[in-house]
Amino acid sequence: MRRTLLRLAESISARPLNPRSMSATLLPPVPALLRAHRALPPEMRGLGDEYVKSEFRRHQTVDNPVYIMGFLSQWKMYLDELRAQSSSSGGVRGKKLDPTVFEKLSDEQVGQLWEVMHASRGVWKSLE
Repeated sequence: MRRTLLRLAESISARPLNPRSMSATLLPPVPALLRAHRALPPEMRGLGDEYVKSEFRRHQTVDNPVYIMGFLSQWKMYLDELRAQSSSSGGVRGKKLDPTVFEKLSDEQVGQLWEVMHASRGVWKSLE
């Protein structure tokens, strides 16, 4: 997967490629995501940590560069949003899913979203 990304990045870059700086901006490593989850309540942190690990494990063998770029860019957006919310005084809160994004989800992704929604509701109900 890494060689594919390097080759893809080299083809669109006008300047010499520095893999260290590229990984910092393009690839949100799992440890960075897990660190960002420290700002979540313990129950939500456990759920988020397991989801991150399972998603990266599930996509380890993907070799389609377009899919990899989309996968990583979405995780990067999630990481940036989580960091921005955790640095604000209001704490980490969710946000509504854009309807256009929802329409583009596959049936499997909608099913996963449904499962995550129900799992997270169970966590919040137990806190009350």
